[in-house]
Amino acid sequence: MRDVRARQREEYGGINWGAAFFGWLVAVGVAVLLTGLLAAAGAAIGLTEPAEGAPARTLSLAGAIALLAVLGIAYYCGGYVAGRMSRFDGARQGIGAWVVGLLITIGAALLAVIAGSEYNVVERANLPRLPIGDETLTTGGALATVAIVAGTLLFATLGGVAGARYHRKVDRAGFAD
Repeated sequence: MRDVRARQREEYGGINWGAAFFGWLVAVGVAVLLTGLLAAAGAAIGLTEPAEGAPARTLSLAGAIALLAVLGIAYYCGGYVAGRMSRFDGARQGIGAWVVGLLITIGAALLAVIAGSEYNVVERANLPRLPIGDETLTTGGALATVAIVAGTLLFATLGGVAGARYHRKVDRAGFAD
């Protein structure tokens, strides 16, 4: 079984960028759905009301943590799909899904810089903001960015590993006595 698997991995291992792309699509879809559910639940129980003295469009610390959890779950699902679509290297597949998301995010940011604020879709969406000034990146903002980047990478990798486990189960069943 090990010899067969080693030959298969040598032939078909590595990152499958098609699977990584579809894993990223799943991550985006799950993030949109969970964010919508989170916003609806927050509105239903009154979590969207600003704290005393806070601007109406700021995101609370609890909201930021919930958003981090949503992104973690979303990238876990995306990594799982990428790992499940490819037979080998589940962790790499999860990382590949994360890299696709990172590249698309960087591309969108560059497009916004080049095209200017007239075509900046994120600015026009009027989304809630973290309470950070436009000109100053505070320590909290840097920590939040690191937490999002590291957290989504970790969860995408774990999802990829979990997705690839299915293929190991099938392989073991194929060689049972």
